[in-house]
Amino acid sequence: MNFLKRFYNWSGTWTGTVVIVLSIIFFIAQAFVIPSGSMKNTLLVGDMLFVKKFAYGIPIPTIPWLELKILPDFHGNGHLVEGTKPKRGDIVVFRYPHNPKIHYVKRCVAKDGDILFIKDKSLYLHHHEGNEWIKKNFKGYKTVKIGKYLFVKDPYIKEHPGIHHDPSVTKDNSPYEPIFNTLPIEVPKDQFFMMGDNRDHSNDSRFWGTVEYKYIVGTPWFIYFSWDKTKKIRWDRVFQTPAQLESSKYIKEIKHQKGIY
Repeated sequence: MNFLKRFYNWSGTWTGTVVIVLSIIFFIAQAFVIPSGSMKNTLLVGDMLFVKKFAYGIPIPTIPWLELKILPDFHGNGHLVEGTKPKRGDIVVFRYPHNPKIHYVKRCVAKDGDILFIKDKSLYLHHHEGNEWIKKNFKGYKTVKIGKYLFVKDPYIKEHPGIHHDPSVTKDNSPYEPIFNTLPIEVPKDQFFMMGDNRDHSNDSRFWGTVEYKYIVGTPWFIYFSWDKTKKIRWDRVFQTPAQLESSKYIKEIKHQKGIY
């Protein structure tokens, strides 16, 4: 009881408050604002959310805004404690590999050992578990056999309804070939291939490559506030997790209204 009382008194001081707040930011959760439309209709511009920083281990503590690490990278993997790696389908917050001071949020669509390519905008994925595993786990999906590898076409469309294409983006009006076609690549060890749910309006791994584990920060936890560009509050999104939003009618209604797929 004496310890709790002393801790309570200490937490009320400026020093205690700063230490507690920074500890939460370093190890538990950090506020993040969705800056672009690359993840709509799952996450929208103006969504303010907390990032669960312990989801994939504990990243090296960094002073917010200054982006200064307060501890060395002892293990060379960007984490104090290594944890479970991102799974396929997870929405992940990570540092942009070509400028680690910038944070991105995308969906992990492939992990190490997987082979993938883009053909006519569609994602084709060969899971490293092999052909028989794919047949067992992707019944009802379209698959294509190329050589000895079986590829699943658009493996996340059914499970994650926020993923969509923009019919107005065509080869005639877009200079970005990776949106339409890419060569096959095998994801290197401890790296991940990230793509935005707004597939035709996302700067992601199709353009600049895979993301190493050392850049992984965490996963969106829940939205604590949201407003649109007119500053109208989107109350139906407040305190919702991405999974809750995906399981609701919200995304399906948007897709139906806009005629996207």
